Amino acid sequence: MSAHPAIEKRPFGRTGHMSTFTIFGAAALGSVSQSDADRTLDLLLEYGINHIDTAASYGEAELRIGPWMPRHRKEFFLATKTGDRTYEAAKASIHRSLERMRVDQIDLIQLHSLAHPDEWDVAMGPGGALEACIEAREQGLVRFIGVTGHGMTIAAMHRRALQRFDFDSVLLPYNITMMENEVYEHDFEQLLKSCAERNVAVQTIKGILRGPWATTERNRDTWYEPLEQQADIDLAVHWVQGRPGVFLNTAGDINLLPKVLDAASRYTQRPTDAQMADLVQRAKLTTLFAG
Repeated sequence: MSAHPAIEKRPFGRTGHMSTFTIFGAAALGSVSQSDADRTLDLLLEYGINHIDTAASYGEAELRIGPWMPRHRKEFFLATKTGDRTYEAAKASIHRSLERMRVDQIDLIQLHSLAHPDEWDVAMGPGGALEACIEAREQGLVRFIGVTGHGMTIAAMHRRALQRFDFDSVLLPYNITMMENEVYEHDFEQLLKSCAERNVAVQTIKGILRGPWATTERNRDTWYEPLEQQADIDLAVHWVQGRPGVFLNTAGDINLLPKVLDAASRYTQRPTDAQMADLVQRAKLTTLFAG
């Protein structure tokens, strides 16, 4: 049994799965050894994490997850992503992901980082990646279909995607500095409203973002500089956790994972505006994306 307080579970949209608020972001496994990956699995089991989110493009992450699956497949809602935009390439990507993770079925396949209008048109159009995802669902290779993305325009793009196709989940950035941008905040709130009406799961990323790396001396595997202090991570995680109906995908560094899971397991209430304003000032939080 876990010695940690249980991390709350929330309905993952219409899928019927109760996912832990913190979803394991398996980008953290992209460049680690199998033994390090296996120690990460032990931590996930310790905290009762029951949802893994990876991608075909996350280095060797799918290969690291593969050895876990024969024993632990039933314990995890398993999600991956294809960054391919055409039907043929996405079909090949889905089959490769199944092989790499040693599973017969993926719970959620997502169109990865679909923000650029031209790529969006290809993926969502005739002969596009979406058709491969739908076919895989019809064949029982995947159960659900989602869409993900980064940047200041992604909430608006996801709303557009939901008008074109009935996706089961979306994934996008959500943190205090992103929401200080009026345009992004408006688009995010509109997207959340649409998702609530359609029972679409909302996954969030960049929850413990501090800002872009200010140096080439990087001590983390994340592509942004993360918060480091447990008290700061607590505030950032609890701020996201205090928003009903959203999930937090953990950061792309296995050494930050214990701090994020520890924070999520101790949630009691959402930080106040004053606490978050203090965090922004004290930790010098900035956004990754230009407005």
